[in-house]
This record gives sequence, structure tokens and C-alpha cells, in this order.
Amino acid sequence: MVRARRQSAATRAAIHADLVNAARLAFAAVLLAVASATAGAADSALSQLDEQCLACHSSAGLEMKLANGDKLSLQVDAAAFAKSVHSAIGCAVCHASTSFENHPPVKTKIAGSREYSLAQTKVCESCHAPVFKQYEGSIHAALVRDGNPGAPICTDCHSPHAVMAKAAFDAASGAPCSNCHYPIYTAYAGSVHGQAAMACSSCHNAHDVSAAAKGDRLKSACLGCHQDALAAHKTWLPNAGRHFDAVSCPACHSPKAKRKVDLRLYDNAAQQRVAEKEGVPQFESRARLADAKGTGLDAMALQSLLRGFNQEGTDGKTTLRGRLEVSTGVEAHQLVRSAEAVRDCAKCHQQGADPFQSVTVSIVGADGRPVRYGAKPEVLNSIISVDSVGGFYAIGGTRIKLLDWLLALAVLGGIGAPLGHLTLNWLFKRYAKRIGGKEDS
Repeated sequence: MVRARRQSAATRAAIHADLVNAARLAFAAVLLAVASATAGAADSALSQLDEQCLACHSSAGLEMKLANGDKLSLQVDAAAFAKSVHSAIGCAVCHASTSFENHPPVKTKIAGSREYSLAQTKVCESCHAPVFKQYEGSIHAALVRDGNPGAPICTDCHSPHAVMAKAAFDAASGAPCSNCHYPIYTAYAGSVHGQAAMACSSCHNAHDVSAAAKGDRLKSACLGCHQDALAAHKTWLPNAGRHFDAVSCPACHSPKAKRKVDLRLYDNAAQQRVAEKEGVPQFESRARLADAKGTGLDAMALQSLLRGFNQEGTDGKTTLRGRLEVSTGVEAHQLVRSAEAVRDCAKCHQQGADPFQSVTVSIVGADGRPVRYGAKPEVLNSIISVDSVGGFYAIGGTRIKLLDWLLALAVLGGIGAPLGHLTLNWLFKRYAKRIGGKEDS
């Protein structure tokens, strides 16, 4: 009897616990439903203050005439703003200097729409400091500092009243990149990368966009995805490592492109490309001075140009490093599938090959973009500039016999110079001892 009572009590306790747990779960579900409904309403709802602002600023055609004659649009799409990430902070955070008491601020003078947009970037920086720091190191920011009126700033890529989280790039139109780089985007859209719907920022990054001439960033971008590329090329391409250093990826993977040789001024001491000093451009003036006839740098003029740069430091500090590239940025984006890439060695390794008929000499400009000057193709066959040819060829690995001879002479010259110096030094000391012995006797 006692045992039966104990079982009954235990059963009632278990049932009671189950009921309590069920009630808790039901209550939690109700709370979640309420929270979701509230969050949904908050996403689409605007504050009373924002609604007051939009009562005027949603009017079509609302604009303000500025001091220089520009017209600044004051219209804001209320529906787009309500869906944007900035709707959570409202109008007043970005427009802190404006209130209903002083609005419109008739005393405020705005010089022009560009000046207004540049001033507003400081507002962006106040919340997005890490991103803004990335942008400050970009080619876009360098162009802004250089006074380029078309250089993109925050509001050119992100509409401030319709900002969506990580949704600035439109794969269908290429905007905002295509707004400035339409020819390049058109070429890219038909490429193997464009067909895969890759965003421009996949290779160029979103905010710290750097110039193609800056370091090996684009090469690193290629190898970042194609990590086995070098190993795959070694199975069929002789001196694959040398090709990766001296030949740009598009030179082979954009088979219809026109190729050229770019001889880059290189600082051997700093182990990097020579760059113009900001505010003191010298390359073009020196190149024009060396190229008196204006027909392109020949071997003597190229030597004169190098001598001018080496006067600033140790002799031989500035040298040339050759690189095979495509001729335009448009061609650099017309990449094809690997099966369609150039694999015929004779395209380059034969006398009179097309890629070696177009030659430039370059330096990195203050904004990171290359500054180029034309050179005559003969400089590649001159013993004066043979060091630059060494970046393309290994002795015996080319079908151009003249280059083999030039490289051999360069190697012998490099060995012969110190040996000759040591020999002359030894002879001089021996001669000095003889003279000294005769004088003693």
C-alpha cells in the first residue's frame, strides 16, 4: 500500500515537471514571436524625427543651388532609406549640424557639390575609421589628394541614403566600378572571371584598391586562387619560375592581346621599383633630356637616363628589370580559360617576335600608377642594356642566338672586371717593389 502511494506521488511529480517545462517552452516561443515581430517593424519603421525630415526631402526635384552654380540634390528616397543600414541611426547622426531650429541653415555657404561631398567624408570616417584608413592608402585616395575631380570618394560608391550591408557591387552592371571603368568592365564581363560573376574586389579589394604597378599585388591575387599554378606550369614550361617573375599572367592568358616589354627602373639597394618623389617628378623630364630627338630612347639614351638616377646614390644602384606585359588595362582583363591560353614558345622565342617590337621604360608615379616613356626595340639587343635582357632569358634557353652571345659576354664581363682589377693591382705592387729595391741598392 505504501509502495503504491510512493509510485503515485512520483508519477504526479513527473507529470507536474513535464507541464512546467511545456509552459516554459510555450512562453519562450511567444517571446520569440513578439521579438521577431518587433524587430521586423523596427527594420521598416522610421523615427518620428526622420519622418519629419522625409516629409520635405522625399519631394521629387528638391535641390539647392550652390555658389559655383552646381545644383545639389536634396531628395531622399524614403523607401530606400528605410531599408538601408543607416536608417537605424537616423538623419541627425550624419547631419548633426542641422536641426529644426536652424533649418534650412541659410548662413551656410557651400562652394560646390564636390566640395560638399569631400567634406562629408569626415562624417563617414567618424564611424568607419578602419575602413577609411584602408581607403587612405588606395589609388583612389591618392587621386583625390592629387586634386583629380573624378576620383571616387565614399558617396560615389555608397549612396549615403541607401547603403546596404556589403552590397555596393552590382554584378549585372558592374556598378559602381563600371561608372569609371566601363571599357575595362565590358572586357571583364566576357572573361572567364566575369562569367563566373566574380566581383572586381575579389582581385582589387574593396577599399584599399592599389595601382597595378605597385609591388606584386596582382600576381599575388592570381596565385591566391590558383595556388597550384606554378607546379602545373612546371610540368610543361621550361624555367617556369623565371616566366612567373618576368611575364605577367595576362601576357599568356589574354591570347588576343598585343604584348610589349616594359623595362622597369629598379632600386637594387631597396629591392623595389624606383618611384617618383611626391611633388618632385623627374622621370619624364630626364627621359626627354636623354631622348633629344624625341624618337624614343636608344641604348645610349637609356644609359644616360640610368646614369642620371645613379648620380643620387651608389653607382649601379638603379638598374632595369624587364617584364612582358599586355599593352592596355582592357586587354589585362580579357582572361580566358587555361586551355585557351598561349602555349606556343615560338610566340616569343624567335627573332623578330611581336612582343619585343614595342618597348617602354617605366617608373612608379607618386600615385602608384606607372609613368612610361617609349624606347626603341634595339635597346633589348644592345650590350649596354643587356642586364635588362637577363630578366627574360637564360643562356641556351632561347632561340635568339644574338641574345645568348650578349648574355655570355655580360657574364664574362662581370667575371673579367674583378679579375682584371686584381691582376693590375698585383702587377702594380710587384712593379713598386722592384723600384724600391733598385733605390735601396
